[in-house]
Amino acid sequence: MSNHKQNKQAVSSSIGLIIFGIIVIAANLRAPLTSVGPLVGLIRDNVHISNTLAGLITTLPLLSFALLSPLVPKLAQKYGIEPVVLIALIFLTVGIIIRSLSGAANLYIGTAILGLAIAICNVLLPSLIKRDFSNNIGSMTGIYSISMNLCGAIASGISVPLAVGAGLKWQGSLGIWGILSFVSILCWLPQLRNRTKQATTLGQKTVSNDVNIWRSPLAWQVTLFMGIQSMFFYVLITWLPEILKQQGIDSSQSGWYLSIMQLALLPFTFIVPVIAGRMSSQRSLVVITTILLLTGTLGLLYGSSNIILLWIIILGMGGGSAFGLSMMFFGLRTKNAHQAAELSGMAQSIGYLLAAIGPVLIGYLHDATQSWNPSLFILLGASVLLFMFGMGAARNRFVSTLKTVTTYNGKDDK
Repeated sequence: MSNHKQNKQAVSSSIGLIIFGIIVIAANLRAPLTSVGPLVGLIRDNVHISNTLAGLITTLPLLSFALLSPLVPKLAQKYGIEPVVLIALIFLTVGIIIRSLSGAANLYIGTAILGLAIAICNVLLPSLIKRDFSNNIGSMTGIYSISMNLCGAIASGISVPLAVGAGLKWQGSLGIWGILSFVSILCWLPQLRNRTKQATTLGQKTVSNDVNIWRSPLAWQVTLFMGIQSMFFYVLITWLPEILKQQGIDSSQSGWYLSIMQLALLPFTFIVPVIAGRMSSQRSLVVITTILLLTGTLGLLYGSSNIILLWIIILGMGGGSAFGLSMMFFGLRTKNAHQAAELSGMAQSIGYLLAAIGPVLIGYLHDATQSWNPSLFILLGASVLLFMFGMGAARNRFVSTLKTVTTYNGKDDK
C-alpha cells in the first residue's frame, strides 16, 4: 500500500513538473517577438533602416519557423522531445543576448537564432500535449496558450517604459527577456530524466507514417488557417503602434494599446480550446472568429477614434479565438503524437512562411503610400480567407491522404 502511494505521488509529481515546464517554456514563445513592435520606431531611427527593413525584424523569426519546422519532428524522433527542447531553450537565450548587442548585423543574426529556437518549441509543445494529455487536450492547450500570450502582452506593454523610462534603451528592453529564457532552461532540466521513458512515443514507427500529411487536403486547410491567423497577428504586433500613431496616439500609449489587445485575447486563448475540445465540429467558432476580426478591422478603418480601444479589444478577442483554434486543430485533426508533430511542423512551416510576408508587405505599402489604410484592407481580405479555410479545417475528420469520410469520436462528418 505504501509503495502504491509512493508510485502515485511520483506520477503526480512528474505530471506537475511537465505542466510547469510547458507553462514556463510557453512564456518564452511570444515575449521576445511582441516586445519588438512598440520599439520599431526607436530601432529604425537608431540603426537607420527603412520601414521595410524594420518589418524584417519580425519577419526573420517567421522565416526561421518556416525553414526549421518540417525538420523538428525528425529531430524529436531521433533524440527525443525533452533534449531537443532543452537545446532550443539554450539557443533562445543566446539569440536574445546577440540581438540586444548594438549594430544592425547583431540585431538580425540574434533575431534569426531566437526564431529557430522558438520554431522547435512551437512544433513540439502541441505534440507533447497530445502525447501526455490526450484526454485533456483542450485544457492543456488553453493553459499553454494563455501563458504564451500573457507574457506576450506584458512584453508589449513594458517595452517602451523599459527602453525610455528606465533608460535601458531598445537593446536592454529586448535583452531582459534572456533572463526568462535562462530560467526556463533550469525548469526543463528535470525532464531529461524522462527521455528514455518517453522517446518511444515519437521514436517508434507508427501507423501515422502511413499518412502523408503533405498530401492531405485537410492538413492544407489547417495549415492555411494557421498561416493567415499568424499573418494577421504579426502584422498587428509589428505595425499597430505605428497605425495608432497616425491617429495621434503617442508611442508609449500605443504600446499599451497593443498590450491591451493581447490581454483581450487571453480569455479566448483558454476558453476557445476548451470549448473546441468538446465539439465534433468547430465551424461555429470559426464564424464567430471571423466576425470579430472583420468588426475590429472595420472599426480601425471607419470607426470613431473616440472608441478606438473598443476596436482593439474586439481584434484581440478575434485573434485569441483564431490562435486557440489553430493550436487545437493539431490535436483534434490527428490520431496520435507523431501525426500531431507532423501536422504542427507542416502548418508552422507553410503557415509562418505566409505570415512572414505580412509585416514586410505592410511596411512596404506604407513606404509607398504613406498611409496605413491599404494595410487594413489587406487584413479585411485575410479575414475572409480565414473563414474559408477555417470552415474546412473545422470539419469532423482526421488528416488522411484518402478522399474518404473518416470519423471523430464515433460521429460521421455530415
